[in-house]
Amino acid sequence: MATDRADFLIIGSGIAGLRAAIGLADAGRVLVLTKAEPTESNTGYAQGGIAAAVGEDDSPALHAADTVRAGAGLCDEAAVRVLVEDGLEYVRQLIAWGTRFDRDAAGRLALGREAAHSVRRVLHAGDATGREIARTLWERVSGLPAVSTVNHALVVELLADGGAVVGARYLDASGAPREARARATLLATGGAGQVFRETTNPPVATGDGIALAFRAGACVADLEFVQFHPTALNQPGAPRFLISEAVRGEGARLVNGRGEAFMARYHPNGDLAPRDVVARSILQEIERGAGPIALTLAHLDAGYVRERFPTIAEMCRRAGLDLARDPIPVGPAAHYMMGGVATDEWARTTVPGLFAAGEVACTGVHGANRLASNSLLEGLVFGARAAVAMQQPPRAAALKPDRRDVGFPRPPARAPARRRRALAMDEVRDLMWRAAGVFRTRDRLQDALVQLAGACEAARTAAGRTPGEDAWRRLNLTTVAWLIAGAALRREESRGGHFRADFPARDDEHWRFHASDRCTAGAPAPAANSPDD
Repeated sequence: MATDRADFLIIGSGIAGLRAAIGLADAGRVLVLTKAEPTESNTGYAQGGIAAAVGEDDSPALHAADTVRAGAGLCDEAAVRVLVEDGLEYVRQLIAWGTRFDRDAAGRLALGREAAHSVRRVLHAGDATGREIARTLWERVSGLPAVSTVNHALVVELLADGGAVVGARYLDASGAPREARARATLLATGGAGQVFRETTNPPVATGDGIALAFRAGACVADLEFVQFHPTALNQPGAPRFLISEAVRGEGARLVNGRGEAFMARYHPNGDLAPRDVVARSILQEIERGAGPIALTLAHLDAGYVRERFPTIAEMCRRAGLDLARDPIPVGPAAHYMMGGVATDEWARTTVPGLFAAGEVACTGVHGANRLASNSLLEGLVFGARAAVAMQQPPRAAALKPDRRDVGFPRPPARAPARRRRALAMDEVRDLMWRAAGVFRTRDRLQDALVQLAGACEAARTAAGRTPGEDAWRRLNLTTVAWLIAGAALRREESRGGHFRADFPARDDEHWRFHASDRCTAGAPAPAANSPDD
């Protein structure tokens, strides 16, 4: 089998992976594997902005307080301090590197405000901030001779030697198996929104990094906490395009089918309530017969709206809507994973030689509910810190006292034979949206877990027998779905992005901790056969 050799291996090409590559370029050869085009990641889809305490009325302490408050009692406060303090330095570095954030007439940074922020602190580049940051980082990476990239590389397995990760096996653009060997490997694979039928995420966001780490024996944590963005475009025949929270930050209102602004009935912050509250409120309005739900900006200056949100305005135009004048139909969609591969503040996982940064990781910085515009900041900060740690002798991260390896809930009974079958990816997504979406119950989750356990077994067998891209993609997606459903079934309370209709109250006495899982014998998704076995 052909083998690529480098000092450092990065899997993924979003903000975390690119920032890590820049930090590693002076320390050795860096190989970046990306499963699509190098610019295709959740980073490029981030509209709203990147939060940092750059304003005169702001401070890292205030930013930290807002982050912790949004996290519903589960933020790792040490990680939060790293995020908001180091974040200032790295955002200023982005500016020095040429990132074109919007500025006011006096040349000062134009700061936006989003839900649960106490002040304006969101730097933005129109409504395409992620794309602008990615442009800046790619321009720097392209000038680094130590960094090389392999596109259309689907990583199927992490390679281990003596209990440490030493690289990865992947399928190249032709489907041929290859290996990449390195002394340190970083997962920067992004999120898993494509596990759900309704999502704002691009097609590449299928949770591959979580599945890879789990099969390699690394701890994964907090996978029940999925952020459902309340305002994805909900127009028949149009894609589920994100309508940024920044739109509401600039004064847009949510109205029901009667034209009534309704959010004040559900939360004192009204349209700028936390995302989980807004998502549930929209569905409750629909359930009481007051739908459909729309965003309206008709009371704002039309020219300003189109200038401030050109990307969203263009997507609405393609759907036959005028963002500045028409009611824009919206509804919730899976948007962001607060959970992921458990790491410390230096991106180390519980397996030596393996690191994770960005949305694939779980530092605990977001708790149970991410503060708006902290996602790009997380990728920037922990991608940079991963680059520092990857140059040191490999060692595993230790689980903190508030992270408990509590075991995984098994299906209550073996699935009937007719249900022990591989599920098509669309079937998995539909099942997860119905069972593990905005509202969850024990019965629906148990039923989903039975189906997904059987589907994992079938997908693992298929990947071992016919190890093509489709088989591996289905195995990864089904594995992550199974992990999310099991974590949601286990947590018998409601907190942040996890809402159990049968346990609607927050329960700090029994559930104020981070629950983690690791692959053990008998799990439905242990390490699959390698392509050449």
